[in-house]
Amino acid sequence: MSTTYIAMIVAILMGIGLLVGIGALSLLSGALNFLFVKPRIEILKSKNDSTFAFTFKWDQDAEPVSFDQLRVHLFNPFGVPAEVVITREFDPSNVDFVREIDLGDQFKKILTATNLEKASVEVEVLASKDSVTHTQSFKGDVFVKKFTESTATAEDVANQFVVEKVKPRFEIPERSFISPPLPKTAKQLKMATNPMFAGEFAGAGGGAAAAGPAVENFNIAKVWIEPGCIVCDACEAIFPEVFEVTDSTCIIRPGAPLNDGLRMQEAAEACPVEVIKFTKAS
Repeated sequence: MSTTYIAMIVAILMGIGLLVGIGALSLLSGALNFLFVKPRIEILKSKNDSTFAFTFKWDQDAEPVSFDQLRVHLFNPFGVPAEVVITREFDPSNVDFVREIDLGDQFKKILTATNLEKASVEVEVLASKDSVTHTQSFKGDVFVKKFTESTATAEDVANQFVVEKVKPRFEIPERSFISPPLPKTAKQLKMATNPMFAGEFAGAGGGAAAAGPAVENFNIAKVWIEPGCIVCDACEAIFPEVFEVTDSTCIIRPGAPLNDGLRMQEAAEACPVEVIKFTKAS
């Protein structure tokens, strides 16, 4: 036998072995999924013989549906009653949940049926909108035994099914249409109308105000602030002896000097919203 034929046979055998291995892994994965991932219904201790408490767990990632119905179905061909079907709706849930549902007097007929050892009880959990149903079957006597001998109540296990939802936090930046106050300073604006700098502008060329004589100062009879101050702090920077800017408005200081009309006029003209008003003394 040539080397080529031997190599072909080895390759074929290796391919068959690979296919068998993949098939075995697939079967093993399916078996594990069936044993450990399949939906499970656990019967809990109920408050009385007309309510049915249970938990339901399933793989929400693989099956993202919302379950909202319960159906309990008795098949009892050799006893009485022969069949009972009870369907109830409950609050929908798309995560593992616990419920205790009132099934009424019909449920008592299931628990007291004759020949339960030959009967079967199916518990179905349904997602009505998604047309998904999961069924778990019990022998009739096993179902009744689980119902009567269970010790854990719905309240006992409810905390295991609480899903804490973390609310997203959004940082909302602060925005304001009011300009921040200017830093307080004792500096004066160098303007021709400010008597403090009148000498610097006297005789300077280029403007009528500079070329003319110094403006005569005057007294103020009354000064006030009208509504609409934007607390820009310009008036206090010019005439701090008269104006005091607060967090929300500007006020006239008690006992403010009213003998410097030129600075008062300068402050009024510097106000961007023109809320500083005054009258000259006669």
